[in-house]
Parts: sequence; structure tokens; C-alpha cells
Amino acid sequence: MFEEYKIIRRPIITEKGSTLKDDNNQIVFEVDRGSNKPEIKKAIEKLFKVTVLSVQTQNRKGKPKRLGRFVGRRKHWKKAIVTLKQGDRVDFFEGV
Repeated sequence: MFEEYKIIRRPIITEKGSTLKDDNNQIVFEVDRGSNKPEIKKAIEKLFKVTVLSVQTQNRKGKPKRLGRFVGRRKHWKKAIVTLKQGDRVDFFEGV
């Protein structure tokens, strides 16, 4: 059971993600960088008890940042856009 929680890090709640959810029944997640599409699909289906039609992934580079003369970089991360079957829903803020 804990394997799914290692793959799916957190949902990404943005304006674009809300539009995808309303128009295309898609949800956006931050996932583990080492996970692949079948693992992501299985984890989403097991955690939220929905049917996943497709998974699209993006490897996002961390932005360069600096603090005074010290230069650094944010972490690289992986984004997954998951398309759900028509009628399936995942509500993160049901009672708000």
C-alpha cells in the first residue's frame, strides 16, 4: 500500500489544472522521477478507485535560484497528467 504513496507525491492545484479537470476530466500530479506510466496508472487507480484512460508525463527542470553571490537550483521533478474515464472524479476540496 505504501508503494502508491511513494509514486504519487502530491496533486498540483493550479488554474490550468482546474481547467483541465473541468474540460477534459484530467488531473495533474507531481510524481516520483523514477516512476513510469504503468506504475503511475496503477497507483492512481488503487488510491482513488477510478479508471485511468491515459497518462502523460513531463520531466521538469528546476529553476536556477540565487541568494546573493550563492547560486543554486531547485530540484528537478516529474509531472503526470492523468486522464480519467468519463464519470469518474477525484475531489480534493469537497467540503470547501
